[in-house]
Amino acid sequence: MTADLHRCPRPAGRPRVLIVEDEPRVRAVVAIEFRDVGYEVVVAATGDEARDLLGGQSFDLLFTDVRMPGSIDGWQLAVAARALQPGIAVIYATGYSDEPEVMVEGALFFRKPYHLRAVFRGAETLGVLPQA
Repeated sequence: MTADLHRCPRPAGRPRVLIVEDEPRVRAVVAIEFRDVGYEVVVAATGDEARDLLGGQSFDLLFTDVRMPGSIDGWQLAVAARALQPGIAVIYATGYSDEPEVMVEGALFFRKPYHLRAVFRGAETLGVLPQA
């Protein structure tokens, strides 16, 4: 299923979200839900994989876990994302911290377990509106 999400053709007008989550089941559910409400979805299992994707593709929203395997975490990934794509909206999610460490400007933070409806509302407040 993950491979299919990497290769989705881009529907016209749909905002693109990069979902970065190391837990396969969480990644799959979040990806399906984002797609169902009108986003084009690309997934990555690590910050390193996500950074590579950000270097070659354009995204409207980065939805990232904070603690992940690899050489960069979600905090560092967001900084790299903004360096590569200054206009990208960022939403962090973690189950390990009640308080955000160092968020990029204008980002949102959700503690796991989160409600995806709240995440979608957050994306909309950041100006990333789904396409029906």
